[in-house]
Amino acid sequence: RIRSADPMRAQLSVPQPVVCAINGDAIGLGASVALFCDIVYMAEEARLGDPHVKAGLVAGDGGAILWPLLLGPHRGKEFLFTGDLMTAADAHRLGLVNHVVPRDEVRAAAGAMAKRLAAGPRSVIQFDKRLANADLLDRVNRLLDASLAMEAISLGGADHAEAVAAFLEKRE
Repeated sequence: RIRSADPMRAQLSVPQPVVCAINGDAIGLGASVALFCDIVYMAEEARLGDPHVKAGLVAGDGGAILWPLLLGPHRGKEFLFTGDLMTAADAHRLGLVNHVVPRDEVRAAAGAMAKRLAAGPRSVIQFDKRLANADLLDRVNRLLDASLAMEAISLGGADHAEAVAAFLEKRE
């Protein structure tokens, strides 16, 4: 659990493109970190999702901002409200990731893209990134602190206590 919005703001403030290689499941905070990246490669058998709700918690790490922004409000809220995981194929079809490749190729493919971008016109790419991320950064600046606060509140709530009890008792 993160207690500050600083890591997400720091990730978004990196001027160079950030290329992500997901070679296993990216869940909760892992999904948020991946989806805050600029270009995302994902292994074919990996899954993506934000199951905070299943633990009785608010998705305070950026998920409540990212999922509706990237998927549209209705579809994004469905994933937030259910905590369902999606396959790499579905993540690609829905536009969350750029490329799906075999697991043994994901790092090399992401590395090749990073090298390609590094060889490109640096200032143009950085300006394009800044402009493309302006709305996301605005949303983060407006909502992430409140999102983290709501997650902290939900951590002490009855829903989270019930989720923990259900987990320990091996029941839904």
